[in-house]
Amino acid sequence: MKKWFAEEFAFTITVTGFLQSEQTENYCRNGEEIGDRYCCTYGCPVNTDGYGICSKVMLLLYPLMDAVRSGGDLRNLGGDGKYSKTVVCPDGCVIFRLTAEPLGNPNFYQTIKS
Repeated sequence: MKKWFAEEFAFTITVTGFLQSEQTENYCRNGEEIGDRYCCTYGCPVNTDGYGICSKVMLLLYPLMDAVRSGGDLRNLGGDGKYSKTVVCPDGCVIFRLTAEPLGNPNFYQTIKS
């Protein structure tokens, strides 16, 4: 892989809680624990151990991340801030908090020359 574009946002996804239990065994297939953090810019989020976020929750996160990248405000989608929103995994197990940080770089699509 040869990353050639400086992305406009950095994303952090943090596990903030569980809905049905206090542990992950027999509960969360990915083994999420409260406090786990995943980071990315455009690619899929990974933690400090190099493990990727659950693919099911990524289905929820990607449209939110794209909304932010295109100038959207997550408060318009139920977020508690322009760049933050809490989501629950599709299995109804784990609560995640998505936070975006602007990096000051230009939008990818606005820099493409046609």
